[in-house]
Amino acid sequence: MMIGDQQDIFKRLRALLPTTWFPGVALILDALLNGIAYAISFAYSLWAYAKLQTRIATATDGWLDMIAWDFFGASLLRAAGQSDDSFRIRIVINLFRGKGTRPAMAQVLKDVTGQVPVIFEPNRPKDIGALNSPTSSGYCGVARMGSMAVPYSAMITAFRPVAVGGSAGAAYCRAPSRSALNTPLASSYTNSTSYTRASATDADIYAAVDAVKPVGTVMWVAIR
Repeated sequence: MMIGDQQDIFKRLRALLPTTWFPGVALILDALLNGIAYAISFAYSLWAYAKLQTRIATATDGWLDMIAWDFFGASLLRAAGQSDDSFRIRIVINLFRGKGTRPAMAQVLKDVTGQVPVIFEPNRPKDIGALNSPTSSGYCGVARMGSMAVPYSAMITAFRPVAVGGSAGAAYCRAPSRSALNTPLASSYTNSTSYTRASATDADIYAAVDAVKPVGTVMWVAIR
């Protein structure tokens, strides 16, 4: 017996009646009370279900999808076959995700693609190099040239997710001629792009960058 089920409601109703009015076993009365208890327990189950949907931590089914849509719109949709628990984790992660910083940008791209991006800021000395700085990436090794003419800008190299499962054979290398024999511009061995699809599209990567970048900045993105 659980709180709110038919048996629980029946016992509650029976306990409200004066014990001297009815004998211990009253078949007609018990049948009537069981019918009432069934209706009340059904209403209770609806209330309990509705209560779950008022919190992200307990929401289920399509209500969890509605919560995600309220916060993120079309930028965060449930993947095919994704469970409530898995989708809930994605919602919470994105709800409290850091934004507007370099670490936040690196983290969101890692979450989307599974690979750490390369971020270069032409106006950031640590990315280009500085004289008389032994820890600098430049002048003590190979580094890019910086520029003060492009403030609030960054060049991001993001990497597509590594193909797994059935896609791994078709996308076996990164060369332009991957998945093709003597046809450099083909995209798959059997001329079907379905074999080289990954979990995140280029549009997903661009959307992730746009969602995290600071306002008023320019992010140049190269996807490999």
